[in-house]
Amino acid sequence: MTGQDIATMLVFCGFGFVTGQALAQSWRPLWQVALYGVLLSLGARLSMLVLFSRHLRGPAEELLELAILAIVIAGCTAVAFHLTRARTMVTQYPWLYERHGLFGWREKAHGGDAGKPG
Repeated sequence: MTGQDIATMLVFCGFGFVTGQALAQSWRPLWQVALYGVLLSLGARLSMLVLFSRHLRGPAEELLELAILAIVIAGCTAVAFHLTRARTMVTQYPWLYERHGLFGWREKAHGGDAGKPG
């Protein structure tokens, strides 16, 4: 990979991060992260071909590079999705959940009988 390829991958990882945040904020299912990761990797590969006048190589090399792009971009999208989903759950439902690590949340421990009806 050249420096142009790495720069393009970093730009599209940023696009993936923003996409992951948008998916989490709109309560989309997790499987859409993979779908958008593949679509963004196709866009990244197309931009590499068009902007930098790259030539197509053999099908095996192209598929390998596309798979690497898809894994990296979908990974950035998934990280943003989980970070945003955890933050949203804790801020939107603070009486139910508390943060548990960077990517998770858990139910709050309610002490005593204060929350039970009587």
